[in-house]
Amino acid sequence: MKRGMLKLKTAAVCTATAVLAVVLGAGCGSPQENKAAPEETVSVQETEKVPEAEEPSGEIQGVIEETAPPQTLEEQVEQYLGDMTLEEKVAQLFVITPEAITHVETVTAAGETTRKAMEEYPVGGFVYMKANLVSESQTRKMLGNVQEYAQEITGLPVFLSVDEEGGTVARVAKNDGFSVEDVGDMADIGASGDTGKAYEVGETIGTYLSDLGFNLDFAPDADVLTNPDNAVIGVRSFGSDSQLVSDMVLAEMDGLSDAGVLSCVKHFPGHGGTAGDTHEGYAYTDKTLDELKAAELVPFAAAVEAEVPFVMVSHISVPQVIGDNTPSSLSETMVSEVLRNQLGYDGIVITDALNMGAIAENYSSSEAAVRALSAGVDMLLMPADFESAYNGVLQAVEDGTLSEARIDDSVRRILQVKLSV
Repeated sequence: MKRGMLKLKTAAVCTATAVLAVVLGAGCGSPQENKAAPEETVSVQETEKVPEAEEPSGEIQGVIEETAPPQTLEEQVEQYLGDMTLEEKVAQLFVITPEAITHVETVTAAGETTRKAMEEYPVGGFVYMKANLVSESQTRKMLGNVQEYAQEITGLPVFLSVDEEGGTVARVAKNDGFSVEDVGDMADIGASGDTGKAYEVGETIGTYLSDLGFNLDFAPDADVLTNPDNAVIGVRSFGSDSQLVSDMVLAEMDGLSDAGVLSCVKHFPGHGGTAGDTHEGYAYTDKTLDELKAAELVPFAAAVEAEVPFVMVSHISVPQVIGDNTPSSLSETMVSEVLRNQLGYDGIVITDALNMGAIAENYSSSEAAVRALSAGVDMLLMPADFESAYNGVLQAVEDGTLSEARIDDSVRRILQVKLSV
């Protein structure tokens, strides 16, 4: 597939696209296993030096400054968007495992196989599992190469994400190859009542993730544990008091941000009061929208007010709000009406992993991707079959099911975050 190349056109754009650094992860399934040749490493080759041009005279410099003022963020976004092909736009909507495009059984390095795959599919982000992360030096090299390839291919940074909540969900801290501090369960942090400790959680996690090359963490967990029998969230939640959870979530977000890592609150509209597990299949809550607003939605509303860069929408069903058992991640009511319109969120909405049972057992990859975008979602996390989902979105634009303007809306939000970090 022949693709257009995104071009940097101003120094302001060039400055704005400095390499990011973080990782992601949020209740995701295991990487897809496909047989292929092992991933390769790639050597860094020296580039020929170009003689520096002479500085323009003061008079000429003044003319340049008058005729070419620095671009605003909005102008930069529109310039990038205008240079992108439809294929490039659609690729930006996906956050996938590296295995999904390299077809390597378990990726632990990034070389020519990765570069060629990213040229074919310049995706918006990657998510890494414990099996991908062998050691600190290996992870830095792998993520550094991926970030370098993204800049060369698209002129944009790529989201490098991981599920690193601390405690029971920690791809890095609970990995024997890394000597970093496990901050423990959020239930213990919440029980302390000390938001300073929640800030330290974010700062600690953000510091070691940033050092490794990650720039996005699928945390903090903003679920309010309203159902004490809930086994999916449990000690991952800060607690059962919605205001306490809100305060802790905001503090952890600050810690992550100060360490240079993007945060993603999850699992909207709240997984703490549900019965069932969306990893395995159907999960639901019988609460009305007013009941959700009184408890589960409180931390999400606070995070929206604090301009959180990502909100992850879960696959839980809310029949008293939606009217049927459609997963929230595919529901226009939950995404566009409640999250966008009522809570006022205009950042990046990302689905929970689309290879989870609640989706994969009921929808094809292409159908789930198109339905999520139609609902108002911006980024699609880990579809069971990436290429099917990608081609399904392209086909939906071609046949009019999705408009290119709808795709542009999501790409704008993605570019705004990438160019402002």
